[in-house]
Amino acid sequence: MSKQIVIFIAPPGAGKGTQANLLAEKFGLVHIETSKIIEAKLKDADPNDPAMAEEKRKWLSGELNTPAIVKDWLLGKVSELAAENKSIVLSASPRTLYEAEAGMPEFEKLYGRGNIKVFHITLSEEESMKRNSGRRICEKNRHPIPNFPEYQNLTTCPQDGSPLITRALDKPEVIRERYRVYKVETEPVLDYLKKDGYTIIVINGEQPIEKVFEDILKNF
Repeated sequence: MSKQIVIFIAPPGAGKGTQANLLAEKFGLVHIETSKIIEAKLKDADPNDPAMAEEKRKWLSGELNTPAIVKDWLLGKVSELAAENKSIVLSASPRTLYEAEAGMPEFEKLYGRGNIKVFHITLSEEESMKRNSGRRICEKNRHPIPNFPEYQNLTTCPQDGSPLITRALDKPEVIRERYRVYKVETEPVLDYLKKDGYTIIVINGEQPIEKVFEDILKNF
């Protein structure tokens, strides 16, 4: 199989991280989460750097971080993996028109246009609020634990055993803002990609995890 990029575009709570992890595990892809890259950069940032302080404020409020900065961070990681001949899956990137216009040509150079697949996982605002308000992640590797009945009694991560925590990003007011930002900033990326000739594979995200993954595999 040629090295490839799989892109998941979806609103908060649609399970793009979970699905990306499943796909990565099944086919040996490297899952790149833009959110993890941003979190790592902000965690290691100089607390006296005003630019990074502003990026941290945006992150915690539910706003998107500065696209030019995120694009550079992401492309650095993608370039590194392409040089190692690794296939990758991106959850939530590109998130803005700027990132798509600047990043997609670079992705094509590194991987070839024919080796890029784009999935759009749909989810209503109501379901996004419901899922995110009870969602947790593990402390060690930030594996997502969905807000589904079968996971309610878990206290440790089934993958690495670390404690489960709730993200500051998953407060109701932040979730609502993140969904609004997604509609305004990220959904236009889908129209841009369609006009550029990409086939967008639409997946109903309001299904159980296993059914969503089954639908993805049918189109993989």
